[in-house]
Amino acid sequence: MKMDHVAKFLRGKTILITGATGFLAKVFLEKILRLQPNVNKLYLLLRASDDKSATQRLHDEIISTGLFRVLRDKWSWEFDKLISSKVIAVAGDISSENLEITDLKLREKMLREIEIVVNVAGTTEFNERYDIALGINTFGALNVLNYAKKCDKIKLFLHISTAYVCGEQQGTILEKRFYMGESLSKTGNVNIFEEKRMMEEKLEQLQCDCVPNNAIKSAMKELGLQRAKLNGWPNTYVFTKAMGEMLLGNFKGDLPLVIIRPTMITSTYKQPFPGWIEGLKTIDSIIMSYGKGTLTCFPGNPNSALDVIPVDMVVSAMIVAMEVHYANHQYSGETIYHVSSSLGNPMKLSDLRKFLHSYFTKNPWVDKNGQRVKVGTATVINSTDMFFLNMQIKYVLPLKVLYLMNILSCQRFKKGYTKLDRKIKFVMRLAELYKPYVFFVGIFDGRNLEKLEKVAKERGIDVAEFDFNSKNIDWEDYIMEIHIPGLLKHVIRP
Repeated sequence: MKMDHVAKFLRGKTILITGATGFLAKVFLEKILRLQPNVNKLYLLLRASDDKSATQRLHDEIISTGLFRVLRDKWSWEFDKLISSKVIAVAGDISSENLEITDLKLREKMLREIEIVVNVAGTTEFNERYDIALGINTFGALNVLNYAKKCDKIKLFLHISTAYVCGEQQGTILEKRFYMGESLSKTGNVNIFEEKRMMEEKLEQLQCDCVPNNAIKSAMKELGLQRAKLNGWPNTYVFTKAMGEMLLGNFKGDLPLVIIRPTMITSTYKQPFPGWIEGLKTIDSIIMSYGKGTLTCFPGNPNSALDVIPVDMVVSAMIVAMEVHYANHQYSGETIYHVSSSLGNPMKLSDLRKFLHSYFTKNPWVDKNGQRVKVGTATVINSTDMFFLNMQIKYVLPLKVLYLMNILSCQRFKKGYTKLDRKIKFVMRLAELYKPYVFFVGIFDGRNLEKLEKVAKERGIDVAEFDFNSKNIDWEDYIMEIHIPGLLKHVIRP
């Protein structure tokens, strides 16, 4: 069989991958092994106490997942041999300046062999502790870059960011870089190293005052949100990712840098099979809360494009970008790719509402009592304040009326109110977290990605095998026949 152009490129290559236990990195790893088992080595940097523990994580959290079933079936009894000969688990930590690779022989071997570094590591929690988010998303990216620059054969650094580093911009959002210190607010520039110093000073003060760990955690989360909003970003996640991009662009030197900015990543569209997902991603909390009947209305702009992209399309863009930028010296600077759907094939929030109602009407959720949950047409409210008022009117007001009419005792009222209060707080927390996305009115320009697809065709790359064009997605079919069934099968398992 004629070998694909990208498969030829990957043959004999040595690649370092960080964040390999994450959703995106697993799909990336599986695709490379399925496409070209004759890579030289795939080094996976995993957080572990030693290489033995890292290898255990490799098998327990990566190789044993259902994602690798196609590859396992293909290689049968030789599958374990393939993994042990090509995939090397390395104990390390990107939040450390030297990545904490303690095995000196292995470290020297890696520095001699590595040609491409793919940094997928990151914490994606919107309101992560500021110390953790800075350590991984910002300075962790710089630590990986500095390691890559020490590699003898290094040709390319590929970094995974997020399209939402743009903050809450409107209109067409271009694939342009961040410059060192650039801020989205009018308060002035961001001094990244001062942010780190301030965070460390705050953390040290809390620890010196013997503040309990849970209070330190809350304080660090609050600090992250404060600093993000002060500088024009909606949450800690996108703020620290933006600062990570700044550091990479500023300190990359002559090393070609590719930054992939995906939007909200969802389950696989086609490869290695449709519907594989791990954990609740982006819109999935909304999907399951609606299906279980706990979410009857939610805030958002019905006409906003809910910019989601299947994970295998992101992986295809990553691999094609690797091949093109590695081989072509005209891409020696910094190139950014939006991998998104809002420009060419938008799915509106109102579309998702329609798909969810149709799916859960035909396939109702069965609760713990064996009862089928009947769903209504969820109301989309174009304001978080109105959403909160709606929740109060719908749930709390009837309870208060019953109490005032002496139909409910004080004890029953307090018990019911406490239960409702927890439910409302949960829904409001979801609403607050998703506010920057469900009210988002920006459109992500994809002209760089369009150029990449054109170059890929010119170079003879099979664009059907490496499909990252969102125009090819049938959203109704994807959500109802692939994504929700995959979510129920691989994550919820009712």
